[in-house]
Amino acid sequence: MKAIWNGTVIAESDETVVVENNHYFPAESIKKEYFKTSQTHTTCPWKGKAHYYTLAVDGKENADAAWYYPEVSPLAKGIKGRVAFWKGVTVEA
Repeated sequence: MKAIWNGTVIAESDETVVVENNHYFPAESIKKEYFKTSQTHTTCPWKGKAHYYTLAVDGKENADAAWYYPEVSPLAKGIKGRVAFWKGVTVEA
């Protein structure tokens, strides 16, 4: 699977985990040069506290377009440390 934003592949892996129709990519599969830590956090009742990244590609930014759970509940252990996308990021095979 590939995550693409602004015409650039920002993550690529054959080992994504799908939860609630979102592909969670292994942390080592993201291209870190396109990711900036965000101060945004949200809480999911069954997954835990989400942390966000802002994407920065070719001078454009997409605020909080990627998220991950550094710590998860026992129900969500399969996505710990993995990164998922939204806000116009395309995920395709």
